[in-house]
Amino acid sequence: MSKYSHYLYDYFLEMGSGPTVSKYLNMFLLLLIVAALTLFVDYFIKIIIRKISSRIASGTKTKFDDILIKNKLPTNVAHVPAILLFHYYIPFIFTDFPIVENLLIKAVEVIGIVLILYIVRSILNSIKDYLKTKPQYRDKPIDSYIQVFMIFAWFAGFFLAFSVLTGIEMWKFFTALGTVSAVIILVFRDTILGFVASIQVSINDMVRIGDWITFEKYGADGDVVEINLATVKVQNFDNTITTIPTYALISDSFKNWRGMLDSPGRRIKRALFIRQDTIKYLTNEDIDKLMKIDFLSSYLTKKKVELEAYNEKEVENKELILNGRHLTNIGVFRKYVELYLAQHSAVHKELMLMARQLQPTSEGIPIEVYAFSKDKKWENYEFIQADIFDHLLASIQYFDLEIFESPNSKSFKS
Repeated sequence: MSKYSHYLYDYFLEMGSGPTVSKYLNMFLLLLIVAALTLFVDYFIKIIIRKISSRIASGTKTKFDDILIKNKLPTNVAHVPAILLFHYYIPFIFTDFPIVENLLIKAVEVIGIVLILYIVRSILNSIKDYLKTKPQYRDKPIDSYIQVFMIFAWFAGFFLAFSVLTGIEMWKFFTALGTVSAVIILVFRDTILGFVASIQVSINDMVRIGDWITFEKYGADGDVVEINLATVKVQNFDNTITTIPTYALISDSFKNWRGMLDSPGRRIKRALFIRQDTIKYLTNEDIDKLMKIDFLSSYLTKKKVELEAYNEKEVENKELILNGRHLTNIGVFRKYVELYLAQHSAVHKELMLMARQLQPTSEGIPIEVYAFSKDKKWENYEFIQADIFDHLLASIQYFDLEIFESPNSKSFKS
């Protein structure tokens, strides 16, 4: 090859050019020829590989080859022969310029390392995209694992490139790595924490892509759309995006609504606060009036007979209503709420259903509805819950009860 590398040099000498000028002209012309040849080879091979890969992809049933093409793997691989060709001809071009030859060989080798990294990235991204098409992997933090592999690949590429440029052997880098490990841990603290967190999140099945989570500390309330090495992206219900550090999922408390979505119903848990001074025993006239309510007629008839029999047998002084057992308006109302929920078409009958009285507060006595709606969709759930409490708020007056309400300016008007 060396005799051909001076062919143009000898020609320029015969033409009357000086030795120095002839060397430079020889080098520039050879560089131009090899560069043109390299570009032609790169373009030609790129077309061939694209056509072959497209034909293979169209002839197979699997989507993996289509994903490889989408992530530009054939295009990146097509550059390899051109780089190898240019690297092979560098000594031929710069035979009279050893310093430039050495620098350019190192530069091309570094470019080759970067190209290999791009090929690795295309393969890893293709694996990631392919796994996301599989139902069993769709909710897993695949992005985190791919990012970890890429970090190791870039580190290896960086050390290899530095070794090529400096001439220092690779093992010496790893020997020195232990001395700077504390600095590396400090610099890559979030990455390390994110990697550990993503593994724990995946193993413990704490969060999946598509889960509805509420994270008050970060103002997140919506669906998880992405889990990667450093962050978790949550699309809130107002379509804003909240970014949460991945390690926060294991260091802080958050609410995952997946259990509710997977269950047969969504819980309704809300209370009405009854004014305490409106609570009273029911007279016979009150009971007769409440018997007109269809839900209560059977219950009140049975209860009235039971209480009268008990009081007749056990109570001596019947003049004082406190003696014996008697119905109260709040107790009958609580029973009415329970019966009303039991017949409501939107309430799940196989899950917990009750109306319970909670501890009295300064705002009254809470009568809490604890039930589950059949429909878990948010807007439908809110409609069902509102429909139930619309009815209860309107019906409470029939029991001579009142809802507690803080005094306002109208309360003090004469």
